[in-house]
Amino acid sequence: MNEILTHILTGKDNETHDIARWAWALGFIVVASAALYLIYSGHEISLTELAGALGIVSGSGAASVAAKQMSGSEPQ
Repeated sequence: MNEILTHILTGKDNETHDIARWAWALGFIVVASAALYLIYSGHEISLTELAGALGIVSGSGAASVAAKQMSGSEPQ
């Protein structure tokens, strides 16, 4: 499990932590946690807003991965 998290949250060398990937993971956890809290506390949740929030988080994660694919953006 630790190897999977290391691979997701670090760059090409699997050692250098990437702030964009950490921000994506934290954003995803926050949105999912807020949705679970609202569901379990008996509040109504808007699936459109939830989908929009997850889309924004996923889009930012995809943009950070695309930026990292550029040559010279990561240490060798």
